Amino acid sequence: MTTQDDDIRRIKGRVKWFDPVKGFGFVIADEGGPDILLHANVLRNFGQSSVADRAGVELDVQQTERGRQAVAVHTISPPDDLEHTGLADLDEIDPEIIRNAPLQPARVKWFDKGKGFGFANTFGRDEDVFVHIEVLRRSGLADVQPGEALAIRVIDGKRGRMATEVCGWETAVKLSE
Repeated sequence: MTTQDDDIRRIKGRVKWFDPVKGFGFVIADEGGPDILLHANVLRNFGQSSVADRAGVELDVQQTERGRQAVAVHTISPPDDLEHTGLADLDEIDPEIIRNAPLQPARVKWFDKGKGFGFANTFGRDEDVFVHIEVLRRSGLADVQPGEALAIRVIDGKRGRMATEVCGWETAVKLSE
């Protein structure tokens, strides 16, 4: 693969699809043109192991002999077309409480994408934190892996502690700078 650093361009686009098992996916640039390969290693360098289909992204892209490829991820935003389903528990909570919940360091205990939920543990606390698939999607993620480091906003819901937002640990560090 022959490339030059001055061939790198920053673009905005949307994730067409990403499969963490295959280790890659594709992005469609807002400006058009051929699909852009997004490799799992590039996503991991950003601090995430997955990204939701249709999530907004800002990437550094390089033209290679094999086509356009992402070389760095700068931002990920949730899909614009999310339906508000599956989170009735959050709909009953004051939005101000959700917004003001601090980001806390956490690790994924387990997550089953098929079931649509899993649990994480925040550092220094033994109680599990419920993580719903819709919270992941609203956070721009598609899946999380056991042991993955995250930052999560947690509230005490009527059924216990639950995540209201999830982001990769590296992303949370950047947000706090």
